Amino acid sequence: MDKELKDSILKTGTTILGIVCKDGVVMASDRQITAGHLVVGKDYPKTISINDYVLISFTGIVSDAQRVPKLLSAELKLKELRSKSRPTIHQAASLLANMSYQGIRQPSMIPQQAGFLLGGFNEDGSTDLFSVTPDGSIVQVKDYDANFGSGMPYVLGLLERQYKKGLSIQEGIELAKEALKSSTQRDTASGYGIDVFTITKEGIKKVVSQEILPEYKDDN
Repeated sequence: MDKELKDSILKTGTTILGIVCKDGVVMASDRQITAGHLVVGKDYPKTISINDYVLISFTGIVSDAQRVPKLLSAELKLKELRSKSRPTIHQAASLLANMSYQGIRQPSMIPQQAGFLLGGFNEDGSTDLFSVTPDGSIVQVKDYDANFGSGMPYVLGLLERQYKKGLSIQEGIELAKEALKSSTQRDTASGYGIDVFTITKEGIKKVVSQEILPEYKDDN
């Protein structure tokens, strides 16, 4: 990965995270959008369903993060029609990784600059979580990950100490909330709200939607 791309990755302002639990996956994100030191959005969803079985969280340039999930949704539908079977979550993540790989290697004045967490449930009810980095590499997440958002150091520092194998979904939700709150307190590019989703054999569900409001108090 060249220096220009590395610099771009480190400047992405977002907190996303995924936690693998014994009975599913928890994915979460903040809502703030920044351009340099300017906050340009306070209520932007960074974790979205692209169909009824795949959930994506993104970090990086918003235009790339909007474009790629739409393409992935279409490709998964085509793959399903051609094969007459629903793609697995691993296949969905592999398609996403290929798009990211091509996005930085095709001749372009501005290469694609977005990282993703992709989670979902397979037809047999099993759940998976993958991390697809901006250079197109793909890693199956066995415990937790935060990709390359600016909130990553704060999230991983907390999860490193508090994550335990075999967490229940409810424990994963509470851990995700704490990790996001830690990030939004210290990362200047993350904030204004948090969204938390669960992925189980029953499907994808949004379980937390909170707005962070500033409070002004008189000095006593």
